[in-house]
Amino acid sequence: MPAIDLVIHTPARLRIMSALSALPPRAQIDFRSLGRSLDLTDGNLGAHLQTLEETGYIKAEKKFVDRKPRTYVAATAKGRIHFDEHVAALREICRV
Repeated sequence: MPAIDLVIHTPARLRIMSALSALPPRAQIDFRSLGRSLDLTDGNLGAHLQTLEETGYIKAEKKFVDRKPRTYVAATAKGRIHFDEHVAALREICRV
C-alpha cells in the first residue's frame, strides 16, 4: 500500500501540489497567480513553497518580466511521483 507523504499531507501543500501536478510537465505558474487561485497569502504560500522546494518536490525560478522580478514554480518529476503516491494512499484509505 502506498504511504501518506507527510510533506504533502498539509492541506495547503496538498492544494499546491494538486495545482502544479495538473499543469503539463515542466509547465510553470507564477507565484501571484498560484496564490490567487488557491486563496493563500504571499507569506503562507512562500513558506509552503520553501518546504516543497527543500524536499525537491517543486522548482522555483526567478525571472524578470518588464524589468520586474517574478517567481515561477513548477512540480518536479520527483514531486509528481510523490504526489501521485500520496493520492493513491488517500484513495486506499477511502476504500477501507
